[in-house]
Amino acid sequence: MIYTWTKSLHLLFVIAWMAAVFYLPRILVNLAEAGDHPAVRERLLLMGRRLYRFGHVMFGLLLVLGLLLWMGYRIDPIGWPRVVAGGWMHAKLTLVAFLFAYHIVTARLLKRVQSGGTLPSSKALRWFNELPIFLALGAIWLVIAKPF
Repeated sequence: MIYTWTKSLHLLFVIAWMAAVFYLPRILVNLAEAGDHPAVRERLLLMGRRLYRFGHVMFGLLLVLGLLLWMGYRIDPIGWPRVVAGGWMHAKLTLVAFLFAYHIVTARLLKRVQSGGTLPSSKALRWFNELPIFLALGAIWLVIAKPF
């Protein structure tokens, strides 16, 4: 039963983190299009900072729970299944690492704006916003198909 709860919470935190990964670049797009409206810019910066913090906490929780799912059998061999991690797990973890790096890059862009720097064009940021969809799709496919 604890395994099922751990897996459920892990998936919940993955969904919450991915919400932050998908929405933070949208805030950057809105910042790029905000122009000279200081109140709007300040509100978007506040939203961005809070969302980044939220996403970071969600990633930490999903990471801890993911490690527990992967290695839980070492703690309680009877209550936890042994996860046979083939090459698919390494590939999935690589995609997750790229998603985390993407999250960090968006935070750096947000910090650049806070310190008075400029952003790429809103069109470039819209394209940048699409990148995590393909990384997430790859990770989901690897988990479901376990191709190797």
